[in-house]
Amino acid sequence: QVQLVESGGGSVQTGGSLKLSCVVGTLTYTNARCLGWLRQSPGKEREGVALIDGHDDVQYSDSVKGRFTISKDYAKRTLFLHMSNLKPEDTAKYYCATDGPVGCDRDLRPATFGAHGPGTQVTVS
Repeated sequence: QVQLVESGGGSVQTGGSLKLSCVVGTLTYTNARCLGWLRQSPGKEREGVALIDGHDDVQYSDSVKGRFTISKDYAKRTLFLHMSNLKPEDTAKYYCATDGPVGCDRDLRPATFGAHGPGTQVTVS
């Protein structure tokens, strides 16, 4: 059973920061080639935000590059997304996700991600 549980969302003012966390089940963490973050807001398509692979190589969407940092703690099986200089357009539900059948997609296409958690809401005003 795939297990991913996000936390850390909330409401913040423009320019503020938040750090999202995602605890990943042992089997899911071991089997994942990549872990990443997706986001979706009402009326918009899901967007791939960031990706980290087994070598800690990272990839970001253009919309968050320079403001968001993805990282992971192997011992704690936890994925992080540190978000700074937040903008209203960052408002969305954020999901952590594994890679899908095609593996790690550097283009961060949402359809290439696999299982994801229930999400955590981020609201920037």
